[in-house]
Amino acid sequence: MKLGSAALFALLLVLPGALSMARAEPAAGDQAPLGEFIPASPPHPAPRVSFADIDGKTLDLSDFAGELVLVNLWATWCAPCRHEMPSLQRLQTRLGDKIAILAISEDMEGNKAVEPFIAKLGLNAVKTYLDPKNAVGRAFGVDGLPTSFLIDRQGRVLGHVEGEAEWDSPKMLAVIEPLLTQDDIVKTSFPQAHP
Repeated sequence: MKLGSAALFALLLVLPGALSMARAEPAAGDQAPLGEFIPASPPHPAPRVSFADIDGKTLDLSDFAGELVLVNLWATWCAPCRHEMPSLQRLQTRLGDKIAILAISEDMEGNKAVEPFIAKLGLNAVKTYLDPKNAVGRAFGVDGLPTSFLIDRQGRVLGHVEGEAEWDSPKMLAVIEPLLTQDDIVKTSFPQAHP
């Protein structure tokens, strides 16, 4: 069948819109869009994992017990990770010690790759850690980078984000900020030990 020029022109106008509409509505069972917070249902204990700080000192995730923690798994070679890092910096600056952001690099070269990257971007508020053997990524069952996990003060994974997120956006702050006051209420409701 041969199309006339008017019919071909009409098809070209309609086709892009039809294709974008088909992509906009994911089929049932598809994963949530990248960069969206996916709540854990129910929250579950975070895995026991170890990683190193920039100086090579080994730390455990349990060292951050009692804090609201955002574990961000990333690498210097990952373009979405590089785009996401400044928003983590802004979030840490905004919330200060109300949240511990653990930016754990999965770079195989460790600090050799990470330190120049951090210096170049001026990321001085976010604490950077190293996991060159990808032990943390395996323990959390990560399929790609960046992937982040929000962990409450009791060490439970509340949810995760796959892909690049804008951490200081109103959407993400709406997830995180209620947990700050909620955790404070829980913390102060426990009976205090008296000597």
